Order: sequence, then structure tokens, then C-alpha cells
Amino acid sequence: MQAKFPLYAERFPVWATQSDAMLQFVLWTALEAEGLGANLQHYNPIIDSKVQEAWKTPSNWRLNAQLVFGKKTGDAGEKTQLPIEERVKSFGA
Repeated sequence: MQAKFPLYAERFPVWATQSDAMLQFVLWTALEAEGLGANLQHYNPIIDSKVQEAWKTPSNWRLNAQLVFGKKTGDAGEKTQLPIEERVKSFGA
């Protein structure tokens, strides 16, 4: 797509990351709907070579994250966050 649309070529990697995030969200939601728990882990580059060796993945594949899922062993802990007005900005009408 980068070659086909050179005007936007530099944006495609950013858009791909956004697409990854949406897929992770959908998978997490579907797993929750089935009564499973999930945890998104970012171990790389610590485990990159071990993953490639264990699953014989191509050397040009890049490990981004691992979505670990299974039976829940407990509920998620309480999180404290800034008020929504400090975390989300909206501009325009």
C-alpha cells in the first residue's frame, strides 16, 4: 500500500499499529464474553529469539505483544485514573 499511495506512505506504519490495537481490543472483548481472562504482555525483545525458535516463525516477523488468555484466577485490581476531562480532549463543535 505504501508503494501504491506514496503521499501517505509514511503514515501506513502508524495506521497498522492502530489496526493492531483495535484487533487486540476485539479479541479481548470476545474472550471476556466467553468467560475467559486475558492479559496483554510486552516481553520483547527479551523473548524474541525463543519465540522464533519455539514456533519456527520467519526471521522477518516482528513480535509486538502476546495476548495471554485462559480461565480467570481472580478479578482485575482497582485502578486509579485521572478524570476523563484530563485524559480525553475534544476540539470543535
